Amino acid sequence: MISSEATNPDESESRVSSEEPLTAPPTIDSEAQEAAPVPSSLWLVVALNRRVNRDWEALIQRATENSRRYYEDLSTTPMVRKPKRVFPLKGKPYRGAWEYEVTKGDRVFYVPDEEKRKVVVYYAGVHPKTAPTPP
Repeated sequence: MISSEATNPDESESRVSSEEPLTAPPTIDSEAQEAAPVPSSLWLVVALNRRVNRDWEALIQRATENSRRYYEDLSTTPMVRKPKRVFPLKGKPYRGAWEYEVTKGDRVFYVPDEEKRKVVVYYAGVHPKTAPTPP
């Protein structure tokens, strides 16, 4: 009998954690970025897998400025609520997961780890009807 993991590579890819650094959005002015002070409390931001990073890159193309702001927020203050924009998800299956409204129709779901100072983005894209469950 053939397993469903072997027949559906996207599904098996989402089950296997092969984290990779999340692609940073392009900067407006590279000289201004170099001159800006680097926050002392940076968080490592990673995509759960290659598929999530590809979806994030597509989101950057649709909403570059918002993606830039979101990436900065995740790198510095991923657990700070912003009314109707950034908030933790409710319910047992979503324990520890947060949602970020990048645009009216696009969302990013992630899990911050305070101890490791790492943020794992597990979904980036069009607002789903139901929130995806964290890994």
